[in-house]
Amino acid sequence: MTRPAPDEPHTPTRTEHDLLGEREVPTDAYWGIHTLRAVENFPITGRVIGQDPHLVRALVDVKQAATLANLELGVLDAERADAIVAACREIADGALHEQFVVDVVQGGAGTSTNMNANEVVANRALELLGHARGDYAHCHPNTHVNASQSTNDVYPTAVNIATRRWIMALCAELERLRDAFAAKAAEFRDVVKMGRTQLQDAVPMTLGQEFATYSVMLTEDLERLRESADLLLEVNLGATAVGTGLNAPVGYADLAVRHLAQITGYDLVSSPDLVEATQDVGQFVHLSGVLKRVAVKLSKVCNDLRLLSSGPRAGLGEIKLPPVQAGSSIMPGKVNPVIPEVVNQVAFQIVGNDVSISMAAEAGQLQLNAFEPVIAQRLSEGARNLTHAVAVLTDRCVTGITTDPALLRARVENSIGLATALNPRIGYEAATRIATEAALTGASVADLVLAAGLLGREELEELLKPENLTAQKIQTSPTTQETSR
Repeated sequence: MTRPAPDEPHTPTRTEHDLLGEREVPTDAYWGIHTLRAVENFPITGRVIGQDPHLVRALVDVKQAATLANLELGVLDAERADAIVAACREIADGALHEQFVVDVVQGGAGTSTNMNANEVVANRALELLGHARGDYAHCHPNTHVNASQSTNDVYPTAVNIATRRWIMALCAELERLRDAFAAKAAEFRDVVKMGRTQLQDAVPMTLGQEFATYSVMLTEDLERLRESADLLLEVNLGATAVGTGLNAPVGYADLAVRHLAQITGYDLVSSPDLVEATQDVGQFVHLSGVLKRVAVKLSKVCNDLRLLSSGPRAGLGEIKLPPVQAGSSIMPGKVNPVIPEVVNQVAFQIVGNDVSISMAAEAGQLQLNAFEPVIAQRLSEGARNLTHAVAVLTDRCVTGITTDPALLRARVENSIGLATALNPRIGYEAATRIATEAALTGASVADLVLAAGLLGREELEELLKPENLTAQKIQTSPTTQETSR
């Protein structure tokens, strides 16, 4: 998104003023002088609020709710209120997002974001009223669009709503990934392989059990994410500057929140203590921790996928990831696990984001946290990137994973870990002798057991059946297991 260049020659301008003086603003701009100064002051990330559709929509949802409450309470007349509401609805539907040009990271606790919204809404409302942009006598960004409000209640409320929308989008993709792992668990239900602890052969299991674990894990994380997102339903709209509701009429807070709930479709409630809610960002700290949990666990899963697919001949090679691109500019035929790798990198970002959010939350002072812009930016970036990464992991990796059941079965039969599975039948001491001899000679455990006369072939074959090796008879379905972690 290009930044405005109001001082370019031959650009038609209009004159606007603020407490610092007058400036020329492009005639065709919907933003005004406050936005102009913010663009000049905060060339930080190169990413502007107009590139976050959830935040823009949340901002105008708040403006619309506030306007409807002000109309009912007599703060605004019907003509102005109708124009403001119509402008907000247009923007919520996707119009004029390119006019939200302030960098997402900014000083001022979000004031520049709020004023960018106020100015765009006011100028679009002016057009609807038949007036020129900048003719603020008829609809003013502060007096009318920002009536009964402060940045300190508008911005946190909008961030709550926008962040919840990002998290709900992430949950939808996590559900698809969970289902993809569950489908693979069913597909690989009878594929016997060696389980490993500390990267060493442990005991037999099925590849289906391994993949079911990932499905269960995602179910748990979805529950935690939704619980955390519900904390965002409590908002401080109506608090105005510090939570006392100064300059807002009696009844405004409850009425504005009620309208906002209807607009968003969320079960929003007003905080029982608006002073506390205005300075507290604990909901973001908690959500960031849960988002980090999801990212860390997904990264662990991707580590597993890379390890299980390593090779294809000199590594584990237990699964095959779908080839999506050539892996080397010098090594012919090499294909890399690029999809799990990119998910790993997104997870690393989210872990770093959590540190930034923690520091920003800690740095808040007295009645307001001035650092919510970086909190909002880190949360939205993390949720957005992880949503995209999970979608790619589902569609371009997990659904296309294959395996070689015969190869995995042969490895089980050749593993000294098989002695553990026979332990209950032949005893620990005998199993230890067999395992030691297998390690020294390279002979299979099954052959050594038969040679030693410890078991007959028929009994050994019964013990080595997949359901007996992996205890699948006592397992519950991963889709019906109850989780509480």
